[in-house]
Amino acid sequence: MTEQELKDRTKRFSLRVLKVVNALPDTVAGRAIGGQLIRSGASVAANYRAACICRSKAEFIAKLGIVLEEADESCFWLEFIIEGELLDAKRVESLLAEGEELRAIFISSIRSAKG
Repeated sequence: MTEQELKDRTKRFSLRVLKVVNALPDTVAGRAIGGQLIRSGASVAANYRAACICRSKAEFIAKLGIVLEEADESCFWLEFIIEGELLDAKRVESLLAEGEELRAIFISSIRSAKG
C-alpha cells in the first residue's frame, strides 16, 4: 500500500467515524462517547498525515506510535458502542474491523521502521 493510499484509507476511516458519531443517541452517554470517538478517530488520519512529513526516522516512529494509539482507542470506543447497545452492532462492525486492520498495519509499520 502506498503512502497516498494509506492517507486516503485513514481519511475514509475518520469520515466513517464521523457518521457513526452523528448516529449516536442524543444522551449523556451518546455525547460523551461520541466526543471521545470523534477525537480519536479523526486523529488517526491527522497524525498519519503528520507522520508522512516527519524529518527523521525517530520522529516518524514516534508519530506512528500516536497513530496506533488513536486507532486502538477508536476500536475501544466502537466496541463500547456495540457492547453498550448504543447502536445496532451491524452498523458498527465493519468500521471496527477497519480500525482493527489499520491497527495491524501500523503495528507492522512501526516494527518495519525500527528494523
